[in-house]
Amino acid sequence: MLRMFLIVFFLLIGATMLPAAEPKVDVFATASYDRHIIYQALVFFWIGIIGLVVIIAMKLREIKRIQDMGIDEEEKDAPFLD
Repeated sequence: MLRMFLIVFFLLIGATMLPAAEPKVDVFATASYDRHIIYQALVFFWIGIIGLVVIIAMKLREIKRIQDMGIDEEEKDAPFLD
């Protein structure tokens, strides 16, 4: 019984707080042209992020390939080009 009373009490408290909530603020512009520009900028941003991830993965794969071939190690008897 106490549990049911607490549930009803908290529902009533929550319902009385609703009018005191802050007014809804528009985040995006209301004009469709401005909204289009915002979405276009977001698309370019995510394409750039994905492109950077792909470039980093390619570079890491290239470094691993070079290390597997042993090209990065110095030869002890290599002649100097003086």
